[in-house]
Amino acid sequence: MELNTAADHWQAGDAVFADIRDPQSFAMGHIPGAQRIDNSNLGVFLESVDKDAPIIVVCYHGISSQGAAEYIAAQGFNNVSSMNGGFTAWSMSYPEHVNKE
Repeated sequence: MELNTAADHWQAGDAVFADIRDPQSFAMGHIPGAQRIDNSNLGVFLESVDKDAPIIVVCYHGISSQGAAEYIAAQGFNNVSSMNGGFTAWSMSYPEHVNKE
């Protein structure tokens, strides 16, 4: 998914952003409202999200998120995408929309 399209979904609030980066990177900055997922909470995430909701998977540069998006889609989710450019592109394009913990 193109960065601008992901940003449109973020603005509309109609997508779930699943961030697969490590906890430290997520804490240093993430898309507001994004959920950090990893192997320890993936099952809970999959149970809690509507199978028809748009899910946008985010990693560092948009590479690792492709495989994660494919995996989530294989679990029966209908609208899963990987965000091109990852969080790096987001933070460079939308620095005002980065949450830090």
